[in-house]
Amino acid sequence: MSGLVLKLGPRERVLINGAVIENGDRRSRLNIVTPNAKILRLRDAIHPEEVNTPVRRICYIAQLVLSGDAAPSEAEPQMLRGIEQLSRAFGDLESHQTLDAATLALGEGEFYRALKHLRSLLPREQRLINGALR
Repeated sequence: MSGLVLKLGPRERVLINGAVIENGDRRSRLNIVTPNAKILRLRDAIHPEEVNTPVRRICYIAQLVLSGDAAPSEAEPQMLRGIEQLSRAFGDLESHQTLDAATLALGEGEFYRALKHLRSLLPREQRLINGALR
């Protein structure tokens, strides 16, 4: 079976095609088989006031596509420019591999997968920022 598999914890919320869905009291697993469904885990959501770093900005753009608030055709070029800028800021091999994976996901129209890769850079970005502030 192809598609997205969502594993939800108790009371976890997810946005699917504009509707907020809350899981019950037990863990569950949803198989999303509809192609191009707009899906965003609300626990992964970045609030607009939290968009204060380059990685968060790119993640937020991906999130807007996943929530249906931005067109993929408008978001993809913005995200690719942002990834290109990040590749100059992150010097380590692992970050570059993550950025390459996010770029590949975008090329395949997989915004959720791109978001997942980009979110993994958030702790590294925070360490860089903290180091620069010392």
